[in-house]
Amino acid sequence: MSQQAFNRHRRLRGSHSMRNLVRETKLSKEDLIYPLFVVEGQNYKKEVPSMPGVFHYSLDLLDDEIDKIVSLGIESIILFGVPKHKDDVGTQAYAEEGIVQQAIRQVKANHPHLVVIADTCLCQYTDHGHCGVIQDGTIENDQSLSLLVKTAVSQARAGADVIAPSNMMDGFVASIRHGLDEAGFSNTPIMSYAVKYASAFYGPFRDAAHSTPQFGDRKTYQMDPANRMEALREARSDIQEGADFLIVKPALSYLDIMRDVKNESLLPVVAYNVSGEYSMIKAAAANGWVDEKETVQEKLTSMKRAGADLIITYFAKDVANWINEDIERGRH
Repeated sequence: MSQQAFNRHRRLRGSHSMRNLVRETKLSKEDLIYPLFVVEGQNYKKEVPSMPGVFHYSLDLLDDEIDKIVSLGIESIILFGVPKHKDDVGTQAYAEEGIVQQAIRQVKANHPHLVVIADTCLCQYTDHGHCGVIQDGTIENDQSLSLLVKTAVSQARAGADVIAPSNMMDGFVASIRHGLDEAGFSNTPIMSYAVKYASAFYGPFRDAAHSTPQFGDRKTYQMDPANRMEALREARSDIQEGADFLIVKPALSYLDIMRDVKNESLLPVVAYNVSGEYSMIKAAAANGWVDEKETVQEKLTSMKRAGADLIITYFAKDVANWINEDIERGRH
């Protein structure tokens, strides 16, 4: 009696080399963007309590950290600033000697080929912790745009390779694109936080950036996690307004949105593997509940599989180191 024919899918899984040969989605060091938090002062390096392995750096200690990042083969960073002085209009966000502007100049002077992305927002710089100007308890959209333009231009003037506005004000890409062009930075690309949800996964970042809102929340300008079609409207607007990259934030709980955005656009899509997603794995790994390397690699691969071309992740140094170790083992 002849055996019924069936497919033998396991033929392509029989060895490590065979699995590598047919792997559809691959994670590389070039995919990674590493976030850094810079602070004012001297001789300051302090771990963020809710983010093991993530630190605040004063400028005098920043060079050593950048050297390590470059030595691992990471080619892109994104800078966040934590100023000493805050006010109601976020003056230090667009000050020529603001902490991020100083950091950009310093990094580019020592590593001109490193891609330096500047996060462009007001929340770390305002005393109320919101991403725009407050009037009568309301975040004013159009008044905020002019300050965001000033911030973007000051960052480009300092030498930022990419401007990454994260504020979610309506029209922010169009305004910043116009402002950059007028200031002579028509070749500076915009990496828009095009799809940014009002997520519970941002908690540790607010600890790191000292940007927790002092009243209310950000639900009037960040997106409702329940909405899918709204993400496409936001992405289409930013494409029309001149964005060069589209960020989806957070990443892990929004892989369906990432695929939608990728299908919608020919622009590079960036996944932001946010602080809460980072800290959960760090906590679980510290307790021996998960294998950190395997879990992180699976998670980041899922983002690429969903359509991400690039990934902003606090795991970038770890991943780069694991890739380097795998390469080295393959040589012996």
